[in-house]
Amino acid sequence: MAAIISGIQQIGIGVENIHTSWKWYRKVFGMNTPVFDDDSTAELMLPYTGGKPRDRRAVLAMNMQGGGGFEIWQYKCRKPQPAKFDVKWGDSGILATKIKTDNSKASFNYHKNLIPEYMMSDLHIRGKKSQHYYVKDLDGNIFELTETDSWFKNKLKTNTGGAHGVVIGCSDIEKSLELYKNILDYDKVVFDESGVFEDWEQLNAGKERYRRVVLQHSKPRKGSFSRLLGPSEVELVQPLDREPQKIYEDRMWGDLGFIHICFDVKNMESLKERCAQSGFDFTVDSANSFDMGKAAGRFAYIEDPDGTLIEFVETHKLPIIEKLGWYMDISTRPAEKPLPNWMLRMLELNRVKD
Repeated sequence: MAAIISGIQQIGIGVENIHTSWKWYRKVFGMNTPVFDDDSTAELMLPYTGGKPRDRRAVLAMNMQGGGGFEIWQYKCRKPQPAKFDVKWGDSGILATKIKTDNSKASFNYHKNLIPEYMMSDLHIRGKKSQHYYVKDLDGNIFELTETDSWFKNKLKTNTGGAHGVVIGCSDIEKSLELYKNILDYDKVVFDESGVFEDWEQLNAGKERYRRVVLQHSKPRKGSFSRLLGPSEVELVQPLDREPQKIYEDRMWGDLGFIHICFDVKNMESLKERCAQSGFDFTVDSANSFDMGKAAGRFAYIEDPDGTLIEFVETHKLPIIEKLGWYMDISTRPAEKPLPNWMLRMLELNRVKD
């Protein structure tokens, strides 16, 4: 059976202090519903953790209005390290996470009043009418607020949802398209231009020349969590006048920054074969199943042409109401069938209230 990509499940974010960062994400982006909170040892990521298991805490938090979550990640056994150089826009790796908003002007004004010291740009037009802007978090990670009309819940409590996509720096966009377009199914090119872009002028090295390609998927996503995760996009950025540096060069997975983009998938074996045929072999594979506290499944990693980490997760079990011991057994469900909305909304009962 062919592999199914249901959407962006989460963006991995290495932080210095998981308690303060998660509280900030709850306040600023509404990421207040934990799917798991796991305090154990990362034993299978040895290629990216210096060849040794590492103690850490990881929280997968969602905004139940729709979109991908944040896997907020902190080392317990060592101090997480920042990049060893001044990261510029277009350097290789995940540069920014895109966050959903239904009204960019309203959310811009909200954030300008709430977190004025973290605003990174003014409002700018992208395309014919939609507006977007950039903010940074406590560790300097960049988030782009982008307008969308795709929501899991119809009546919004706030103007923002979850992760809607990523901006990825690369050294050769044509090589990167082999993965993002042909394997991850972002087959629709909605923007492909080169030059100096006004909306990037306030970012580090944003006044340089770039090629910029925005990709979306032409077919609706399928699978258990497709309704919650919703449609997404990938934006590829290539500097035209310099060679980009690798953001995670000489650092570990889990150090400060965006450590990976994770896709929720079905039929992992088929996906493994598809990736291998295109030269993107699994570098990590949990094989049968992993256990993240109260959640379980199978995960695997590949690298894009510049070494940016892409994670795939096939969920087998997920807590609905953890206090009552109520879990979803997803392993036996039809691969393409979305979970009922009422069942997904039950996850919100775990919401953290500040």
